[in-house]
Amino acid sequence: MKKSQSRRAFLCKTAIVSSGALLLSSTSVARAFSEVSCPYEGYNPFAEEKTDLRVTLLGKHVTVSGKIYDREGKKPLSSASIEVWHLSPGSTKYRHRAKIRTNEFGEYSFITDYPNKEPGKSHKIYFKVSAGATPYFTELSMNEVGVYITSKHWEENNQLENKLFPKRESFLGHSKITFNISLNTK
Repeated sequence: MKKSQSRRAFLCKTAIVSSGALLLSSTSVARAFSEVSCPYEGYNPFAEEKTDLRVTLLGKHVTVSGKIYDREGKKPLSSASIEVWHLSPGSTKYRHRAKIRTNEFGEYSFITDYPNKEPGKSHKIYFKVSAGATPYFTELSMNEVGVYITSKHWEENNQLENKLFPKRESFLGHSKITFNISLNTK
């Protein structure tokens, strides 16, 4: 004889599972179903495609441009996807974010308000670069004196040789930064 579960037991178990699903945050669910989780806070996969992230035309701005190269650091990648985000000026929220595509020469460029910073840290702009299945995450740090890369970025992009270190020019509250990235996917 086949043992059957009562309708009441079924409804009770369904209610428990439903309650548990409601208790999960949307961030937890998104991370669970995403292929690769982001190592940096503030990433939003639903950022819109744009090259001007500024909220106001007043204040300090920064233009970031560069090239995305292949794994060997020799060939520029066209149509690579770049997602950028940073803390909004005067805020602890990540409202400055965008998606950008490289042109036929592997070049990208965007302009944004100067990023805010977390206490005790430098100003940062975060990058997610994709040209295939595996995305690459990195960051660009800056202060009033210069721009910097992390040791991880140096290790993973040193094939760029003389194109590795970012360059910065400043004039009247506006900075121009050149930042090249090698898409070091395996």
